[in-house]
Amino acid sequence: KISVGLTARFAPESTLPLQGTIESLIDNKDTYESIKNFKTGNFSITPEVRFYFGESVFKGFYLAPFGSYSNYNASGPFVFRSSAGQLEMPLSGDIKTVTGGVFIGSQFNLTERFGLDLYIGPNYGSLKGTVSGNKALNNDEQNGLRDGLSDLEEIPMINSTYTVNGNGATLDLKGNWPGLRGGFAVTFKF
Repeated sequence: KISVGLTARFAPESTLPLQGTIESLIDNKDTYESIKNFKTGNFSITPEVRFYFGESVFKGFYLAPFGSYSNYNASGPFVFRSSAGQLEMPLSGDIKTVTGGVFIGSQFNLTERFGLDLYIGPNYGSLKGTVSGNKALNNDEQNGLRDGLSDLEEIPMINSTYTVNGNGATLDLKGNWPGLRGGFAVTFKF
């Protein structure tokens, strides 16, 4: 009693989701202010295998290991301070994640043709990406940008390294990517 599935997701570029949660995870208000206007979009593909413990496939409780590959694009103004005041550095780039996990779910019939599928489970993996921007910067602006980028070290589970020069900045990100996958679906039998 096994089924195999594949989920693909595309999300067009929009403001950062869950901004309240992101803000609560960052202790420094200036750090949050620096990134709150970023926009992100993504593409994801997730294969899964479901092992059913009930009477048949597509009915009853199941356990489903899954893997996921996602590519997030991000762009926006990074806000920082220098002796000249508040400045912005346009940054853009990609962050890729690879995760795996397992969820538990249940499918049951509502009518002869309609059913309901409920599922939830944890996942864990890694992220890696580069975000960069080009803009002429004097020495004072470079130092201000370095100070601003150093605040990103406060973001939990993500290690960031950066390079700043007179032509702009590059930010490399690596880290852990925990998550929770869950949802519900209304099903229809043909």
